[in-house]
Amino acid sequence: MDQAKRINYQHTAASIINKLKARHMEGFYCEDLGSAKEKVIELIENGMDQKPSKGRSVAYGGSMTIDNTDLKAMIEAAGHKLIVREDYKTPEEMRELKALSVNADSFIMSTNAITLDGELINIDGRGNRLSFMIYGPDQVIILAGMNKVVTGVEDGIRRVRNIAAPANTVRLGCDTPCALTGQCANCLKNTICDQIVVTRASMIPGRIKVVLFGEEAGY
Repeated sequence: MDQAKRINYQHTAASIINKLKARHMEGFYCEDLGSAKEKVIELIENGMDQKPSKGRSVAYGGSMTIDNTDLKAMIEAAGHKLIVREDYKTPEEMRELKALSVNADSFIMSTNAITLDGELINIDGRGNRLSFMIYGPDQVIILAGMNKVVTGVEDGIRRVRNIAAPANTVRLGCDTPCALTGQCANCLKNTICDQIVVTRASMIPGRIKVVLFGEEAGY
């Protein structure tokens, strides 16, 4: 990355972090993904009580940003209890997973978009990822590359529908128009865009923490 782009990322992130603070969310900026992962581990260990401790329970939502790194292995290596959602398959196990996730010390995820004004935009199918972001786990830690930054909410929704969602439908093998055309058709059949959530603020101050990093990652 050239120096001008790196400096621009720093300035943009600093502005977003100030906006997040006004929305009762905490923001952090790291130069690269490696240091961002270390920040996530630090936030997990400190918890909402700000008392460093091993053995914290950690759940996570579907995220290519997270899946394409060794962050999950790092969490376990740091001595924390990772709730591996892929291990829960039967209906009974899925109910257990929901209970464990909603009561987790930390929930990690990415965001489909974040505005320059500090609002988070996310779109889901079943809404399991979004439900835990909104309510349940003690803290939510969002890991996002600067490619997720958009000018505003409408721009963010367009980004998700025309960049993130089409890529995800191809990855998941979904039978949707966007999987073939790469563009949103506002479909209702087999859609993965059932839930649209804009997080304006956190009612619990500091519960949502956003770790931005100066690289592109995920969809």
